[in-house]
Amino acid sequence: MLAKLTSKNQLTLPKAVVAAVQGTEYFDVAEENGRIVLTPVRINRADAVRAKLDELNLSEADIADAVAWARRPG
Repeated sequence: MLAKLTSKNQLTLPKAVVAAVQGTEYFDVAEENGRIVLTPVRINRADAVRAKLDELNLSEADIADAVAWARRPG
């Protein structure tokens, strides 16, 4: 089976491959010996939020300030 890489670095996976991992929305992507390896991953939404917060390097004080700002009266 072939998959073409678009100018936006996107691949369309063949139907047979998608059918084999039905219901999978995310894949871990790795390069191994010149091959691209996709491994189906089930992401817990809370874990995704925690990972994003870690990426942003926010402190608990930053989050508390943001919550206080969002809850202030109009």
